[in-house]
Amino acid sequence: MSENQSRYSRLAYITKLINTKLELKDVLEHVVSAISEEIVRCDSIGIYLPQGDGTFKGFVGKPDVINGITLDKLIIDPNVDLLAKEVLATKEAIYIPDTSKDNRPDPGPIHAFSIKSLLCVPIFNGEETYGLVFLFDYGVPMNLSQSEIQTVEAFVNMAAVAIRNANSLNRKEKLLREKQLLLDVNRELSQCSTMQEVLDKCFYYVGKVLGNSNIGAHIIDPIAERKLRPASLSKESDWTEEDWKKTHGQVKIDYKKDKLFQEVITTKKAVYIPDVDSDPRPNHDACRNFGIKGLYMMPLVAMGEVLGTIPVVNLDENNSVYSEWDLQLAQSIVDATALALFNLLFFEKQEIIIQERTSELMQKNDELNEAVSQLKRLSREIELILDSAGEGIFGLDLEGQFTFCNPAAASMLGYESKEELIGQSFNKIYKNMIHNEEEKFILPENCLYTDKHFFKKDGAPFPVEFVASSIKEENEVVGYVITFKDNTIRKKMEEKIKYHAYYDSSTNLPNRVLFRDKLKQELLQAKLHNEKLAVMFLDLDRFKTINDSMGHSFGDELLRKVAERLVSFTPKDCMVSRQGGDEFTIILPKVSDEDEVRRFAERVLESFSSPFDLDGNEVFIKTSMGISLYPRDGGTSDILIKNADTAMYKAKESSGGNYCFYESGMDFKSLDSIRLESDLNKALQNDEFVIFYQPQVDLQNKEIVGVEALLRWNHPTRGMISPLEFIPIAEETGLIVPIGEWVLKNACKQIKEWHDKGFPRVYLSVNIAAQQFNQKTLSSLIQQTLHETGLSSEFLVLELTENAIIQETASTLCIMKKLKELGIRIAIDDFGTGYSSLGYLKNFPIDILKIDQTFVQDIVQDKNNAAITNTIISLAQNLNLNVIAEGVETHEQINFLLSNGCSFMQGYYFSPPVCKEEVENLFLSSKKI
Repeated sequence: MSENQSRYSRLAYITKLINTKLELKDVLEHVVSAISEEIVRCDSIGIYLPQGDGTFKGFVGKPDVINGITLDKLIIDPNVDLLAKEVLATKEAIYIPDTSKDNRPDPGPIHAFSIKSLLCVPIFNGEETYGLVFLFDYGVPMNLSQSEIQTVEAFVNMAAVAIRNANSLNRKEKLLREKQLLLDVNRELSQCSTMQEVLDKCFYYVGKVLGNSNIGAHIIDPIAERKLRPASLSKESDWTEEDWKKTHGQVKIDYKKDKLFQEVITTKKAVYIPDVDSDPRPNHDACRNFGIKGLYMMPLVAMGEVLGTIPVVNLDENNSVYSEWDLQLAQSIVDATALALFNLLFFEKQEIIIQERTSELMQKNDELNEAVSQLKRLSREIELILDSAGEGIFGLDLEGQFTFCNPAAASMLGYESKEELIGQSFNKIYKNMIHNEEEKFILPENCLYTDKHFFKKDGAPFPVEFVASSIKEENEVVGYVITFKDNTIRKKMEEKIKYHAYYDSSTNLPNRVLFRDKLKQELLQAKLHNEKLAVMFLDLDRFKTINDSMGHSFGDELLRKVAERLVSFTPKDCMVSRQGGDEFTIILPKVSDEDEVRRFAERVLESFSSPFDLDGNEVFIKTSMGISLYPRDGGTSDILIKNADTAMYKAKESSGGNYCFYESGMDFKSLDSIRLESDLNKALQNDEFVIFYQPQVDLQNKEIVGVEALLRWNHPTRGMISPLEFIPIAEETGLIVPIGEWVLKNACKQIKEWHDKGFPRVYLSVNIAAQQFNQKTLSSLIQQTLHETGLSSEFLVLELTENAIIQETASTLCIMKKLKELGIRIAIDDFGTGYSSLGYLKNFPIDILKIDQTFVQDIVQDKNNAAITNTIISLAQNLNLNVIAEGVETHEQINFLLSNGCSFMQGYYFSPPVCKEEVENLFLSSKKI
């Protein structure tokens, strides 16, 4: 096996290790072994990874112990070691063959280990640096060749990939752990039956996330004038709950005047104060009494209502520092806790009301017992009492017939006088009479009947609650007294409360709570009958623009109109729900296959094609939809909703007005990507883009023949952002289309300006993205641009990638023919890197092939790249196509290309991409290269 083959074999083996489940340290040890075996004159090698304080610490290497010092005790400080500092800044390897002639390395290790020669290589990938690699000797110089250094760099690149993969895996595992934790929290909270159980679960999980068990709960009392009271303390706290509540009583905090509590309650947002002494908001007297050094206070908010607060306090001198990630996760746990508490507090409040009413009725009943015992005497005094009572009272004999009735009872039952009821059967107003074996009418003694109905004279039912008391003579029951109350108003209040708990007041659609309940029921049916169902997640496009420009009242009206339209054509067995904001969801049960769901989704999009009438204003709006299917995309309501939401975001990436089915691997964008996407939306408007130009030269005639327009983004705070970072986002969001139009127009304008100044009549190469190429208006846009700028079409070259022109052969050929009719030329960029057939070269009207720089870089050293490059040049010549080599950087590359018939080139050898002024000064003014 040759040396190169052995080297490639080792690289391939390490690449394979990176894709296995080995620990990072195991993979890096293989990298160390490979380097030490490849560079045999190296006495020592170490890989150093970054620490939080800016230094680099030994991780793996050979030997494990150097002069009695283990590798993990070796620390590289770039502020001291200027060699490491320079390598980190330039991201290029530096070899020092004689350390006595170079003062950049840290002199301490140089003298301690008698190091004569030294190689430092950065471990990086893209913009991110992962560590450093040091190779050094113990007195005998290594005398490394350039080839050996390049070999080391190749292995170090493998280390960078391994570290990047390990970091990515750690982030993904952390996200999975946190998602699982929230699922566990919601599941366990749903099984709690008391408020204390709910709070204990909250304390446990918040303590687990923040690593702090000093957690309490202050709950707003729903009965006692909505006062905030200390309710419970974590069992793991440094305080006992008894002492905690006792201290609250001594401090006597006025929550309505306390700045911190009021801020959290009114804004409904958490507040994190690492050092209470440096912040004016906390009650400093209370903090001193409790020994609080720092705190994090979170609001308990459910259904828009604040139920209380959850404070997490630090009692140590060393303040706890929490990451933003952990703070948000803790708040998510508290949000889930608030929903569980809301339901328990609601039922607790109802129970208190019922107990109070029962107590009131029982008390009334006791007061009337004495009057009933004297019923036979028909005392005028007792009769007046009965007549004046505000609640309905009547008597029944053992046959269930009315014996007496007060005016209030007659009035509530719809009779003009109490005499109309005397002698009538109780069955006339109550349909559930009970009889014993002797057919005697009976009622359980002193029993409260709730949620019952009496019937009025006209037969109309109304809700009541009543208490039945027996009338006794000599311990024998001779009749009953019924005391009742009309619950019509109370029932209406309960229905109103229930409505607000399960329906959205703006659109009258089910809210997310009712939607989840319905989805769980449908999933049970689908599982039982082996059926499929679909969940659709809709988000209105440009809703914020309409809301901001026309006002919130128009926004609310638009939401109502959208809700009505969705409900109008949705089958009755489906459910349309509003999740909040401009988000809607739809359940489609019992679907046969994906095509059925697809047809329904297209009907939804079609329904948005007509405008919405908002008080005489016609508004057009689109919607983006994400769709998940049961059981393919998940078996629970939470997973299906999350996956549909994820698919919706994917649909939005294609300029909106579209739908997308969930696919495995979809995920939400990172916060940094979302921020960058938001900034990218404003970049064009704020004039943050600039065009650089890279010359294209003809070495046969020693002159510049053209320039390639290359986009740069000068971010107002982050400076120049690499196109590798923002172009993919622009392509995903569809912003590449307007950005591409801006580049085309401004670059054409610049070329025309150079021509008018008398400079050489160079042509312009502009990159066209796949999305921009597939626009039906591309040819008309280019024609309009050429007309407006005055640039002749012969000076415009459109550069397309292979993958952009093979997606739809028929339509692609049509577009290219229209472009050729305008007189422009078409170039294939990065030729040879796509996954396409060479057949398109003879089918499509192509003028130029651009050899990708990955082939040009190693044409002198790599026989395979040399062969590929020579083949592309020969292919272009046989097809009468021009050919341009990209990425030319050395004189040897130029000689190879010229000797093989390629004289058109561009690359850093001639010039990197530069601003328009530098193009004029360096190339156009001199006219020669």
